[in-house]
Amino acid sequence: MEVHFSPEQEAQLSQIADYNGTPAEQLVKQAALRLVEEDAAFRAGVRRGIEQADRRELIEHDEVKARIERLLKSR
Repeated sequence: MEVHFSPEQEAQLSQIADYNGTPAEQLVKQAALRLVEEDAAFRAGVRRGIEQADRRELIEHDEVKARIERLLKSR
């Protein structure tokens, strides 16, 4: 697979790679693999949510709001 970047994008990637002490090619490969991992985790989470919904394991709207509020207050 080949990926093409504009000169400006290549310069930005090189700058980040230099800052991290990593070759630019390795930096891009690591970023792409991280994207693959995050996508797989997201899709697995969605599948779990669908399975829970199919089993009628749902949370009422008010409880969701309360959980979000607690989460935000704890930060």
